[in-house]
Amino acid sequence: MSDTETRPAPKAAVVLTKAAEQRVADLMARAPEDAIGVKLSTPRRGCSGLAYSVDYVIEEAKFDEKIETPGGVFYIDGASVLYLVGSTMDWVEDDFTAGFVFENPNAKGACGCGESFMV
Repeated sequence: MSDTETRPAPKAAVVLTKAAEQRVADLMARAPEDAIGVKLSTPRRGCSGLAYSVDYVIEEAKFDEKIETPGGVFYIDGASVLYLVGSTMDWVEDDFTAGFVFENPNAKGACGCGESFMV
């Protein structure tokens, strides 16, 4: 590739559905004043080892992946990216529950309650 050619933008580790993007917008509309975005991480917890966690973020971390959405900035924890590459994040609501749902090709199994996964 020559110096004058441009490279395509790298593909995000996680693809957000329109419903997930709308949920990020809804969260940011009522976020604490110091929040700069919403962040996905995979802390160690549950019977399978890792869980999905979505929280407000107040400062950008050096290795976090940053995704601009129509409703606000969505971050992926830098230490979690390898567990999430190729995933899709959706927001699903029905009569009884509402929450983010993940389709993660890296997950090799999950606990019975669906709270955690393993890679």
